[in-house]
Amino acid sequence: MGSSAGSRRRLSDSEGEETTPEPRAPLLDRQGAHWKDAVGFWLLGLCNNFSYVVMLSAAHDILSHDRVPRNQSHVDPGPTALPHNSSSRFDCNSVSTAAVLLADILPTLVIKLLAPFGLHLLPYSPRVLVSGLCAAGSFVLVAFSHSVGTSLCGVVLASISSGLGEVTFLSLTAFYPSYFLLLTSPELQDPGGEEEAETAARQPLIGTEASESKPGSSPNLSLQERWTVFKGLLWYIIPLVLVYFAEYFINQGLFELLFFRNTSLSHAQQYRWYQMLYQAGVFISRSSLRCCRIRFTWALALLQCLNLAFLLADVLLNFLPSIYLVFLIVVYEGLLGGAAYVNTFHNIALETSDEHREFAMETACISDTLGISLSGLLALPLHDFLCHLS
Repeated sequence: MGSSAGSRRRLSDSEGEETTPEPRAPLLDRQGAHWKDAVGFWLLGLCNNFSYVVMLSAAHDILSHDRVPRNQSHVDPGPTALPHNSSSRFDCNSVSTAAVLLADILPTLVIKLLAPFGLHLLPYSPRVLVSGLCAAGSFVLVAFSHSVGTSLCGVVLASISSGLGEVTFLSLTAFYPSYFLLLTSPELQDPGGEEEAETAARQPLIGTEASESKPGSSPNLSLQERWTVFKGLLWYIIPLVLVYFAEYFINQGLFELLFFRNTSLSHAQQYRWYQMLYQAGVFISRSSLRCCRIRFTWALALLQCLNLAFLLADVLLNFLPSIYLVFLIVVYEGLLGGAAYVNTFHNIALETSDEHREFAMETACISDTLGISLSGLLALPLHDFLCHLS
């Protein structure tokens, strides 16, 4: 993406003045910086998703009635588990794991809805600091809590951390030619110092030489421009909403109900395996962009919806004979979800103009959160309905 590199060079030019071109860095140095950026974004994404994923994987434990009092908050991992609702053929908690999903996603939804309207005014460094503190606080609250309410407060902190971090890191990619992997400054080497590098890093990329902005000036997209960009993004937003709606309806609405009694795994252990295998699939596909790129993400949305229909049918009819078949489907589900996410944002990065890219990244990241929120809202009544079936 040579245009990104050109835009980054323009960020360091003084206002309207001609500058003497600096000698180009050796090829090996530029390649080294590229890979540092790639590794850096990969680590940022991994760390940012960690608290969010852990909370969802522990959702069944957080809501379990078997929590140990006083200074221990773990769940007995024994292989036998008595049903919480003896009138149902399902082994149900009184509250669906979708409750943890909503606590883990609604704060993120609010952050992402508000982000395009003013988050760019806050430098990246404070955002990353707040995100890290919230992630640490979430683990402390959940680890030492003795009630579901306190644990859910910790989940909310994890959501704030993940949402703020995702918006920050995705919009930051607008200044780099490598999307996903220790970062170099987007400004060329300049004796101006760290403060100038920070302000330059906050600037949106400008598409034309004539519209260059001063270092430190804020983005100046009109409401009409924002609306135009948003309409163009719908081709990418809608499929990603569908993908995440389907997969999180499965994860937080059906995983708890896909309980096999003819295995040595307890209900809580089965739930954790589902979540781990799903995340393994997501990890592999999100890291596969250099090997496989998908232009039409609508196909991924369709396949994920078919996954939802198939597993919902199994919950109702109980026709799958082995948990290992569900394991394979869950890995496949994760592969589809990760591929849809990474290819959506890669396509946006390629097809959005420099001056709109930062706004587009911030806006499009609402897609997964919206789909997840809708799935959580629908999974709650489904859980209650199915758990009252005899």
